[in-house]
Amino acid sequence: MKEYVMALDQGTTSSRCILFDKKGNIRAKAQKEYTQHYPKPGWVEHDPKEIWSSQYAVMAEAMALLSEDETIASIGITNQRETAIVWEKETGQPVYNAIVWQCRRTAETIDRLKETEPELYNYIIEKTGLIPDAYFSASKIAWILDHVEGARERAQRGELLFGTVDTWLIYNLTKGKVHVTDYTNASRTMLFDIHTLTWDTRIAEYFKIPMQMLPQVKPSSFVYGYANLGALGEHIPIAGAAGDQQAALFGQCGFRKGDAKNTYGTGCFLLMNTGTEAVSSKSGLLTTIAASCDSPDNRSGDVEYALEGSVFVAGAAIQWLRDGIRLIENAPQTQQMCESVEDTKGVYLVPAFAGLGAPYWNPYARGMMVGMTSGCKREHFVRATLESIAYQTCDLLAAMEKDAGLSLTQVKVDGGASANDFLMQFQADILDSCVLRPKCIETTALGAAYLAGLAVGYWKDKQEIKENWQLAAEFSPCMEQPERQVRKKGWAKAVRAALFWAEDEE
Repeated sequence: MKEYVMALDQGTTSSRCILFDKKGNIRAKAQKEYTQHYPKPGWVEHDPKEIWSSQYAVMAEAMALLSEDETIASIGITNQRETAIVWEKETGQPVYNAIVWQCRRTAETIDRLKETEPELYNYIIEKTGLIPDAYFSASKIAWILDHVEGARERAQRGELLFGTVDTWLIYNLTKGKVHVTDYTNASRTMLFDIHTLTWDTRIAEYFKIPMQMLPQVKPSSFVYGYANLGALGEHIPIAGAAGDQQAALFGQCGFRKGDAKNTYGTGCFLLMNTGTEAVSSKSGLLTTIAASCDSPDNRSGDVEYALEGSVFVAGAAIQWLRDGIRLIENAPQTQQMCESVEDTKGVYLVPAFAGLGAPYWNPYARGMMVGMTSGCKREHFVRATLESIAYQTCDLLAAMEKDAGLSLTQVKVDGGASANDFLMQFQADILDSCVLRPKCIETTALGAAYLAGLAVGYWKDKQEIKENWQLAAEFSPCMEQPERQVRKKGWAKAVRAALFWAEDEE
């Protein structure tokens, strides 16, 4: 029998299933978009049942592409991270829609925490590595318990369970037998002590979240349970789980201290491995847990950490061009449109549709298009949108270099938008660093597959995995420094305009 590892990649806008072979090549792939719900301005929700049904559908579609002599060795899961789901323990029915990581409905809750509990605010930073924000799960769980009739009482009686999307998928894959998450996803809830690797009772008590709601926490490469998929297969080990960004770092073979990657997905996420040291940021970055496993260079299986910078809107800005203002028909055409004009005619877009993430952390900032003249065309707006992704990444890298005390000469990239040559070249130009794109840009799913494969011996060790990584394209900076400085100065002015818009709201 030929064996493959299945990666379930549950993202913000779609569910995907990819089957990988030992060389990290894609054997089969299926994807299905699902509905985004926006009940109020700044609110974002998903239907948990649709998340599961879309994920199951793509699993079936990918499995249908296999022949009779092909099978699955193990399943790895990677997922949108901070999104919060609460469901009934007895029936598995959600009590409310999933509140998505982008959702800003609890921004005032975090503001009150900062104003009235400054000591707790700092405690949360120290214990979780996160800057308290509506982005993370804790305040989302509290909102559900407060606004769904009877939910808080039921939670206290042990009748409700919480999980990030990985937990929700594992629960359904095992037909309710396993309630678990991994260290990386737990580290994004704002409830998990990343130093002791335990749920923090003090933080949970502040948000009035009963501890019995929270899942068990295990390493990212670990046999959590077994999937019972009926006709699709029974007793398949679920052996890997990691939040999407940590999975991408692992898939990019970011195993050593100082290794960095940038993922261009719905959001944009720059991570750097800091080894077994949890580096505290003074520049608005987050300290988080990296996906790791037992290896010759980490025999004790010690947890590893990463510095992370998050951009809320990256690929989502391209989706906005397509679906929101309909300037494009599809994402690939943006490359030709951007290359058809020399520059943006002085236009800058700050895509703060859901506030600004690192290093600004302002939930009230809103999208801003500045510098427009009557000579601006559709192509200039499209180019300004793509350039905004690169500028935001540049802000993150500058903060990361400052915190880590080193200069990064290259960055590995992945995610859907990394296939855009214009964006990658502009990224290299504005960073003044080389950008390396691997042959397989599906590194988020690949990282989940590697974690699952290592747990069951499909891959022997990290060295075998590193031999799979292959360079597809290298983008070297060719912009002159004076031009780079002028463009970055214009971007900084545009960001100040977006922040000024938010001043009356703070």
